[in-house]
Amino acid sequence: MSTFGALRRQLDDAAETFAGSPGALSEILTGMVDDVDRALGERLEIFPVCHHSPASALAMARRLRDKQPQVIYLELCEDLRPLLDELRTCRLPVALQAFATELDGFPESWGPLSVVAPITEASAEYQAIAYALDTPGVELVLVDRSSDHVFQWHPREEPGRPAEEAALHGDAVGVEIGDLRPRFAELEEHLLHHGKVRHWSEWWDQYVEQPLAGADYDTYRQVMVLIGGLFRRLRPHDAAKLDRDEDRERHMWTRMREHLAATGADPERCLYVCGAFHAASRVEEFGLDAARTDFEISPRTATNWLYGLIPSSHSAIEAQFGLAPGSVSIAAATYDKAVSRGGVKPYTLKGQQKGRRPGTKPPAAPVAVADQLSEFLSKPAQRDPLDEAELLGWCVDIVRLARRNGYLSSTADAIAVYETSILLAGMRGRARPTLYDFQDAAVTCIEKDTVPGRRDVRRLCEIMLGGDRIGEVGYQSMPPLAQDVFERLAPLGYDMTKRAVHRVLLDLNADPELEPCSHLLWVLRRLMPEHAVRPIMGSRRLGERSVQESWDVALGHHQRALIELGYEGVTVEQVLEQRLRRSVWEPKATAADALQAVEEAILFLGGRRFTDELGARAVELLAAERSVDDAPDVLRRVRRLLAHYRATEPALPEWCERFVTTGYAQYCTLLPTAFVAEDVGVRQVAAMLGFLASMESLALSLGCDRAQLELAVRQSHPETPGKIALLWAARFQLGVLTIGELRERCAELLANPLVVPSFPQYLSGFVQALEAAPVLTPFVVEVISGAFARLPDEVLLPWLPTLIQTLREEAPELVPVLIREAGRTFPATLTAVDAWVPPWTAPSGPGGAEVATATGAGAAGGPVTGLLAAHPAAADALAALLGCEGGWKTLTPAGSAPGHDASGGSPEVAALVARHPATVDAVAALLCGGAAV
Repeated sequence: MSTFGALRRQLDDAAETFAGSPGALSEILTGMVDDVDRALGERLEIFPVCHHSPASALAMARRLRDKQPQVIYLELCEDLRPLLDELRTCRLPVALQAFATELDGFPESWGPLSVVAPITEASAEYQAIAYALDTPGVELVLVDRSSDHVFQWHPREEPGRPAEEAALHGDAVGVEIGDLRPRFAELEEHLLHHGKVRHWSEWWDQYVEQPLAGADYDTYRQVMVLIGGLFRRLRPHDAAKLDRDEDRERHMWTRMREHLAATGADPERCLYVCGAFHAASRVEEFGLDAARTDFEISPRTATNWLYGLIPSSHSAIEAQFGLAPGSVSIAAATYDKAVSRGGVKPYTLKGQQKGRRPGTKPPAAPVAVADQLSEFLSKPAQRDPLDEAELLGWCVDIVRLARRNGYLSSTADAIAVYETSILLAGMRGRARPTLYDFQDAAVTCIEKDTVPGRRDVRRLCEIMLGGDRIGEVGYQSMPPLAQDVFERLAPLGYDMTKRAVHRVLLDLNADPELEPCSHLLWVLRRLMPEHAVRPIMGSRRLGERSVQESWDVALGHHQRALIELGYEGVTVEQVLEQRLRRSVWEPKATAADALQAVEEAILFLGGRRFTDELGARAVELLAAERSVDDAPDVLRRVRRLLAHYRATEPALPEWCERFVTTGYAQYCTLLPTAFVAEDVGVRQVAAMLGFLASMESLALSLGCDRAQLELAVRQSHPETPGKIALLWAARFQLGVLTIGELRERCAELLANPLVVPSFPQYLSGFVQALEAAPVLTPFVVEVISGAFARLPDEVLLPWLPTLIQTLREEAPELVPVLIREAGRTFPATLTAVDAWVPPWTAPSGPGGAEVATATGAGAAGGPVTGLLAAHPAAADALAALLGCEGGWKTLTPAGSAPGHDASGGSPEVAALVARHPATVDAVAALLCGGAAV
């Protein structure tokens, strides 16, 4: 007869009484009993657990001491087994991690792949791991699917469960033992409502944890399997999730049978630790004597998986697995209290805490399973007596902590919390207040309606109970890269065991041997999160060298990021090189990205070979681009790189020359289209013109043809105001327009009331044009000044916000250039304003105003000529520096008389002018509008 025959008949009668017929309810109730009977009747002992459950951890410790198993099969990813030996050097909680960036067989959008399995002290799996690793002759076998199979079995549209809130775990897929939670919302809501609790963690603590904390082993095992069977049978029908759960069970039983067949181990001396949900499995492969044993495990993909330990925390576990905030901390406090009371001696890995040794009792003989489940379900709930001393201690501690955090709490609040805790427990059917009752009472009596500081009372309760414990990975368990980082930072006196922010001061002139530490900190700044390594003083840019530096180093807070760097290489320099190479070869890489990679390679890595490789890639990307969105970034970066190479190298690298010639031809080709394209802004077109103008001399010396640019400008026909102003500036730069013609066009715009509202956009175009034609700076100041002088207030005042916003958004770096020019143009004192004459209105010889504005020099006899005549020594010194022979020659105005010797007496120059009079006439007309030679 079945062990649970009487209980099955009792449940059948109850189903018929309450439901009117045996039907579906009877099937569910008796099916749960069948699950218990099947699990407990298996030759291989099954130990059902719930993840991070103190009751499971205590029951595991008791059972291990009684049974002393020789083989433990544990529900964890089988490829994580080598990491377990490294737990000795760590402070829990930590997480086992499998990490992959180079994917094979998975969509690229999933990368990087990450699987974590957190381990806490208050967990049954830690007890099993500690027992197996510290007991000679005991073998620990992980039997769950590998990290590769975790993603193989995921639907293609569902790469993993996101966990943005879990900072220490990131978006890794969590693997846990014993996910005991209702699989649909209706059941969970029903249990919470009738249990008079707020969330699932509190329900579990009240109705499962507390009753099972002191229960015997048979009762614990039968109840856990019963709960697992209930949730399994009441879950909604989801074929995909059902298949994954059952495939995991088939995988585990297949691995256990394979191990038993290979080693010949006695099943009576083995223990199978799995979640209670899987203990109630109904797959055909269940058990050592299963009817079906032909489940085929698919091979792993060629994805290269890397393994390591990362720090974890209670809050990270709660966020990743959807637990209530504070529930893991409460579970840890419950576990610590149970251990301190005695009755059970848990296992601890040697190296984490001394003085603990596994028990040496002889193994217990197997006993027949008795029906403890009927008694447990039929007897009324045991009402624990009120522990007044414990509750009083909680109330005093929370009031003391609240006062430290700015709350005006007193002894009266402590009394109120005490009484309210008892009241809430009574309303919820409990004689003894739990930590959840105490939390609610503290919030009600202390916090009231205001939070004076950063922490609310619920958070203070968690801190009082131990806080958010954050684990730490030991030095020996870190990858070589992390160990190398700490060794190289040793001269700074950095203590890796401290989580506090460490302030580092470096005087590189007084201590040149600290240069390698400075270099390492800058590389870490590039690779790690923002606050892991933060410079307070000092910078690293091309052409700069910091004499003194100050850093805030918080590697203890960012152990996970440092450890994951170790998955990518042996040193941080190798990781940076790999990332830079990968960034320029990815499909969406641009020429600007490649130039940034070149700059970072120069700053952090040095060496010519790698920078030349990145530079050659930049040339390829620029030649292939059909968009000019990154033109401003390209212009800024290539200017900086050219300045660096000209200052440090005897000649430009070959890739720089090819980049200039390729960019000149590319932007000349794209210029007409960019002028009329609606999706190309004024800033992008201005950057293209700036590239063409600033790189023109170098490009022409390398074989480019200026006719390309002239033809491109002629083919450009913009329609928007900003681009029209850019085209006028480009034509001025090419000599097609004069400054006088630009002045006339701007005057026409200001005189047209229909154009005045859009005049700020013309100004923005002129400001942007300073990238290509900086000589126009005085003219832009003139145009802005003229607008302020001519426009009436009813037009000017509404126009000013648009002008300011346009300049701020489109030309913020060029506004200081205009301000400096205005400072040189306008008088410095208020008294000088009345007598001040704008330079663009003062005549200076033939066409003098035009010449003064466009060139900064007057016509013959102007200020420049007078300055040279007054100080001939400067001109002689410059001529000698350039290798020109001959003394000072008195300059006479060009075009003063027909046939005048424009060279000032030099026969060679006179002969040259005579042979090419058209050139001299053109120059004279451009500068002075003067007579022909």
